[in-house]
Amino acid sequence: QVQLVESGGGLVQAGGSLRLSCAASGSIFSRSAIFWYRQAPGNQRELVARIYSDGSTSYVDSVKGRFTISRDNAKNTVYLQMNSLKAEDTAVYYCNTPFGALSNNWGQGTQVTVSS
Repeated sequence: QVQLVESGGGLVQAGGSLRLSCAASGSIFSRSAIFWYRQAPGNQRELVARIYSDGSTSYVDSVKGRFTISRDNAKNTVYLQMNSLKAEDTAVYYCNTPFGALSNNWGQGTQVTVSS
């Protein structure tokens, strides 16, 4: 089973950038798909980006062209580079495996606040 810890959030002005990290433990990390989600106050958790074991990626339309998900299997880490941030990107960001998400097993997340 893969254990995940998110970091890298913070306060940034609109138009700025942040890079989130998702550090994983577990020997099967390189074979795991990792997804980034976010949840804004009063909203449901939203799937933002995915990366699969073969490196293929997908994004929700609202972040296409601004966010980039990547992985470094040697460091057991997945990154979410977020550029051109908008106020509506403000949320707690979580990473998870598909199984962890289906099991409703979530970490602490990392807060991203974009000031306009």
